[in-house]
Amino acid sequence: MNLIYEINADLQPEDVAELFRDSGLRRPVDDLERIGRMLANANLTISARDGARLVGIARALTDFGWCCYVSDLAVARDYQKQGIGKDLLARVSAAVGEETAVLLLSAPEAHAYYPHIGFQKIENGWIIPRKRL
Repeated sequence: MNLIYEINADLQPEDVAELFRDSGLRRPVDDLERIGRMLANANLTISARDGARLVGIARALTDFGWCCYVSDLAVARDYQKQGIGKDLLARVSAAVGEETAVLLLSAPEAHAYYPHIGFQKIENGWIIPRKRL
């Protein structure tokens, strides 16, 4: 496997939707216009490709000085458990620097993953949930 990682690559909504489907990450994959907005308005994306195939993505919103919210972390099922998600998040951390906290919301099935790669659980968060997927 010879992965190429890119920062803020020109990603196509169709490719990202397919990756979300393949990874099991629940996102509005049938609404390509919305996926396009999600990509256009993220100010940090790290992608992983194996040849032409998009196999991983970390999509984030950050001010590069205080906080970075990772809104998506997805790795294709047949590439999972090979360290790609950990690499994507390490590259996010490197891009935002040591002064910036990296935070995320986890899907219930991924709760055990994040402590394994160095994230600490926090109890002081709040959310106004979206009204529709």
